[in-house]
Amino acid sequence: MSVTRPLPVAPDDHAGRAAVSVADLIGAGLVLPEAEDVLTQVAREFRLRLTPEMRAVAQAGSEGVARQFVPAAEELVIRPEEMADPIGDEAHAPVPGLTHRYADRAILHVTKTCEVYCRFCFRRETVGETGHLPPAELEAALDYVAATPALWEVILTGGDPLVLSPRRLGAVMDRLAAIPHVEVVRFHTRIPVVAPERVSEALLAALDTRLTPWVVIHTNHADEVTPAAEAAIGRLADAGVGLLSQTVLLRGVNDRPEALEALFRKLYRLRVKPYYLHHCDLARGAGHFRTTIAEGQAIMAALRGRLSGPCLPTYVLDIPGGHGKVPIGPGYLRALASGAWEVMDPKGGRHGYADPERG
Repeated sequence: MSVTRPLPVAPDDHAGRAAVSVADLIGAGLVLPEAEDVLTQVAREFRLRLTPEMRAVAQAGSEGVARQFVPAAEELVIRPEEMADPIGDEAHAPVPGLTHRYADRAILHVTKTCEVYCRFCFRRETVGETGHLPPAELEAALDYVAATPALWEVILTGGDPLVLSPRRLGAVMDRLAAIPHVEVVRFHTRIPVVAPERVSEALLAALDTRLTPWVVIHTNHADEVTPAAEAAIGRLADAGVGLLSQTVLLRGVNDRPEALEALFRKLYRLRVKPYYLHHCDLARGAGHFRTTIAEGQAIMAALRGRLSGPCLPTYVLDIPGGHGKVPIGPGYLRALASGAWEVMDPKGGRHGYADPERG
């Protein structure tokens, strides 16, 4: 079931604060009043938050942005193949708050808080639950990193790691910088596009340690990259921070070559290397966003004729169950006669994967 949105309206009286309820979205003209009951039910199941920056873009008429953040009744449809932990964070957690799937790098979940809650998020079951990682668990996770010499790179994620105050973030960076075998810290974040004002001088100072910082910006549509976002990305680039992007292939948002081409060109011009195009994960209630693998392959083939090599990301599938991500291409995926796929993980294991059925 879809709820038709009203026509774009002027910014509302509460433009300076985030929208955190269905009533806020109604006041902003982003959903119709008659949708309140069903969308309140959705918001009880999956958290809702929309920053002023993204709300203004949605109000200006960007369906590609609104669809990512405004709840929809379709989220109440849970398909049998969908999972609470589709990429297997918990399956590779030696201590709370840390995922160690690959030998030389680990994911540190410093927070479960985000500035926006995406309607397709693969961590939507846990984000927003308990705020930041408790001090004792953070210390245990950092102790694990210090005691594991193979760990060369630490990836800060969450939630969104850049929601941490510069003071708190700086303390984590200093602790990691004191571990001799850690050389690189990577941040996976939406902040530069959804809350660009947070990319402040204090935040940049917190990133300035002996470690090499990389920021991977999650953005899915060119409309997200507003003038304020461009300025924030420029501040990161000028500070010497390496910049990559990751994008999720989403039905109704960017599942056309033209939409992705516009996004990747804009990012490349801003000194951001498009890094990954993710096939949409099997998160609960996100089935209406998923394309088929064949559709994604066709889009990538079209983009290869339009964009230069550095402007193209790698199209990847995070194998359900925590088996790691692989490029969607020869050597990793094999089409079966049944119409499903056989996927080989990085360790040589083989797994079945079925595309969503379309009515």
